[in-house]
Amino acid sequence: MNVGIIAHNSKKTLIEDFCIAYKGILSKHDIYATGTTGRRIEEVTSLHVHKFLPGSIGGDKQFTEMIERGAMDMVIFFYNPSMIDPKDPDVGTIVTACDQNTIPIATNIATAELLILGLGRGDLDWRDSMKSSDEL
Repeated sequence: MNVGIIAHNSKKTLIEDFCIAYKGILSKHDIYATGTTGRRIEEVTSLHVHKFLPGSIGGDKQFTEMIERGAMDMVIFFYNPSMIDPKDPDVGTIVTACDQNTIPIATNIATAELLILGLGRGDLDWRDSMKSSDEL
C-alpha cells in the first residue's frame, strides 16, 4: 500500500512521534511525503520515504497529483486548523482530492491511529481490488 504523509510545520514533531510509534506497520508499506516531512520521518525512524519537493515549493501539488491518479491508498495529514500559514500545504485541496478519489484520509491523531491500525489488520486491502478493477 502507498501511504501518504504530510504535516504542517507546527505538527512535524507529532508526525515524527506517530511514525516512531507505528514504524512496524509503516515498514511494510511504501511511504510518500513532502520533502521536509519525509526527511524528518527518515531521520527518526530509518524508514525509506519517497520524498516530493517541500510543500511550500510544490511538493503539496506533487502529493495531490498522486492522489488524483489514485496511486495513494491512504493519507495522514496533520495540520493546525488554528494556524494556517500560506506556505503550508493546502488542506482543502488535499482533502477534496482524497474524497473525490475514495482515498481514506486522517487529519488528526485519533483518526490517524484508526487508519494505521486498520492498515496493519488488512482493513484497507479493498484498495488493491479497486485498483485491479480500474485496470480492466
